[in-house]
Amino acid sequence: MKISFDTKPQKTDAFVAFATEGGKLLEPGKWADKKTGGALKRAIEAEKFEAKKGQTLVVPGPQGLPHSHVIIVGLGKPEELKEKDFEKLGGTVVSILNGRKASSAEMAFRTDGAKIKNIDPRHAAARMATGALLSAYRFDKYLTKEPKEKKPTLKSLAFTVEDPAKVKKLFSEDQKVADAVYLVRDLVSEAPNVLYPESFATIIKKELSPLGVDVNILDARDIERKGMGALMAVGQGSAREPKLVSMEYRGAGKKDPTVCFVGKGVTFDTGGISIKPGPGMEEMKWDMAGAAAVTGLMKALAAREAKVNAVGVVALAENMPSGTACRPGDIVTTMSGQTVEILNTDAEGRLILCDALWYAQEEFEPTHIVDLATLTGAVIIALGHEYGGIFCNDSDFARDLIEAGKTVGEELWRMPLNDAWDKAIDSPAADMKNISGGRDAGSAIGAHFLKRFIQDGVKWAHLDIAGVAWANKDRVSVPKGASAFGVRLLDRYVAENWEK
Repeated sequence: MKISFDTKPQKTDAFVAFATEGGKLLEPGKWADKKTGGALKRAIEAEKFEAKKGQTLVVPGPQGLPHSHVIIVGLGKPEELKEKDFEKLGGTVVSILNGRKASSAEMAFRTDGAKIKNIDPRHAAARMATGALLSAYRFDKYLTKEPKEKKPTLKSLAFTVEDPAKVKKLFSEDQKVADAVYLVRDLVSEAPNVLYPESFATIIKKELSPLGVDVNILDARDIERKGMGALMAVGQGSAREPKLVSMEYRGAGKKDPTVCFVGKGVTFDTGGISIKPGPGMEEMKWDMAGAAAVTGLMKALAAREAKVNAVGVVALAENMPSGTACRPGDIVTTMSGQTVEILNTDAEGRLILCDALWYAQEEFEPTHIVDLATLTGAVIIALGHEYGGIFCNDSDFARDLIEAGKTVGEELWRMPLNDAWDKAIDSPAADMKNISGGRDAGSAIGAHFLKRFIQDGVKWAHLDIAGVAWANKDRVSVPKGASAFGVRLLDRYVAENWEK
């Protein structure tokens, strides 16, 4: 979808105007109302349109304007609007325009006295455009016979704004992050016969190397040589060998500290020998959403030339049952030297992550490390599909991540850590077991397992994104399907905490 910015009205199918609470039109909505002889105000009064935040009113082709529809969007109380509200408004408009079969629209956003306190109006316009772009995403590469009436019609949005050059510049930065979101959604949506460890690693190199990111791919022989017995155990049941990929981006000084992001990349998860039930197993193609988010984040940081030293590490494996698969009862030695008794091969994400976390710390010596994983179904029981769970060993670090998530609408909820849960994974046969054996505190058990692989002095956060990596229904700016949760959150975290 093409997005442009100008000070003058454009020739388009539809015209989008804005109104504050009480139905008070802003310019150029006032201008459009005059051109129609007051038709817009009459429609507002007739429909008792209050223009509360996110409310919309569609006025079919009023005489005096060349547009097939005028859409009035409510801002509510301008002084209460926040950044994420404007993104939602942009997404709402795209949905309505496609519903009305419009191919183009003018978004007439000029504040003209509306007291928007929490964000510069130019930033607001750029965020609205970003929300529109994110909402326009579709994964349709395999649809060969889709009926024409089901295809989205909107091809272009022309924003009428004050200071279009500034808005365009702001949007160009947002667009780089949105492009990374598109990449992540493509990866998570891809069929598992197309996306597997080797092809995933190839895509990472293709996408990031041209941006100046140093991409290093370890194959099975390298992984064994490094002593990553846990990662090898998960991947050994598949004909597709595991990979470990690091992405190193140096945008700050050589002596500046490094922040590291680690992602779980199980490209398909059958559960292994502890096989999952058949119904719904097709959804396990997105068990690599954490690795995809790390890949997208590194693309966003490099594309916008972020002033940070950042490293992404993703462990990639396919968890399959076979004659060579690891068994419940197997004991493996991790890269850290610690041993793990595998009681359930379906608790595989923590196994590949523990080696990836240790590798990241040994190779890159970060001061802060964040891992992202669709780790447990238990986090969905706790938080539903509204929040990602965050477990963290540092309160300031947790606060910064949570605040970044609130700003962009990718919300986290802090979950507790407790010594009792750590003791629950002690094993009589090895240093630890990969599950507790009970149903209690499932997400916390996974977090405590990972915590045992965090070195002294490293600030660590574990994001369990099992409930938010995939949207089961359309949401504003997040169409049904892969959400790319984590990319914008962590990009904002870096911008606000590492680049200032």
